[in-house]
Amino acid sequence: MNPLKPIVALVSVLFVVILMIPTLLVMPFGDKVSGQLGEELQAEKQAKVSLPTGPTFEVAVYRSKLNTIEKVPIEDYVVGVVASEMHANFEPEALKAQALAARTYIVKQLLNTEKIGIPEGADVGDTVLFQVYKSKDELKKQWGKDYEVHLGKIQEAVVQTQGKILTYNNQPIEAQFFSTSNGYTENSEAYWQNAFPYLKSVESPWDKESPRFYDQKTISVKDFEIALGVKLGNDSTIGKVISRTPGKRVGEVEIGNKKFTGRQIRELLELRSSDFEWKRSGNNIVISTKGYGHGVGMSQYGANGMAAEGKTHEQIISHYYQGVQITSADTYITKFTAKQ
Repeated sequence: MNPLKPIVALVSVLFVVILMIPTLLVMPFGDKVSGQLGEELQAEKQAKVSLPTGPTFEVAVYRSKLNTIEKVPIEDYVVGVVASEMHANFEPEALKAQALAARTYIVKQLLNTEKIGIPEGADVGDTVLFQVYKSKDELKKQWGKDYEVHLGKIQEAVVQTQGKILTYNNQPIEAQFFSTSNGYTENSEAYWQNAFPYLKSVESPWDKESPRFYDQKTISVKDFEIALGVKLGNDSTIGKVISRTPGKRVGEVEIGNKKFTGRQIRELLELRSSDFEWKRSGNNIVISTKGYGHGVGMSQYGANGMAAEGKTHEQIISHYYQGVQITSADTYITKFTAKQ
């Protein structure tokens, strides 16, 4: 018998055991890895995921201040919109909901054959008439030393929802959003002419924590009369609210012999909301408002309040957009590129 054989056999066994140790340590945990290691692995996995709509697909954004058209990869465009339309310090789930709304808006805009308010060759503008969009250079100037942290947080929200949009009956929805409600969102037909089944009034109590929930504006009687084309009497009366909307805002108001919608009053007097009350104080009129924005669709501060309570972005979406689905944008992007 060769005296070296037992030693060789022992070395072979030890070598196999050494090779198996990492596997044996990982096996009991299966596919789930938690803690910091899990987060790092998940982040690495996400970083390797390619954009569902194709990394080469670009949106032609009209840069209004420069009077130029800039080609931006669609997911980068969504990052620029979320960063411009929602506070970076909002909860991650609220940022994800905003990313879905922003991506839905641009996909619907791409499919729209009429491009109003932008030059030929552009798909979308960069102002509030569309969605506010800022480039990374603009965001760097805006955020300064917080740029890397803020951008990373928003990019993560976009990555977590990438390639997904909101649909109703297999069509991209009108993904309306605004800053702060008065405690309720609004039916779309109460502010615009069109009624959409997914844009209905719902309660939004979280908005009361918003710094924009209350506002007050003082305007002189003279400026009030000029703005509305009315003449007030010498007493303390101003106007009578005739109706309220489903979202508890002013539906219609009568001043003298003229009638206005709440939206008209808001726009003519440049108020934050169409939920207003007013009173005369000497030669001035003091107008108090609740909420900030048109009130249709998703309340951003409401979304953040829901997220702070532990609600997911899916739950936020289903609350503010009734009966919609979260689906892939691939089919709709394909329709758009086929037209090119």
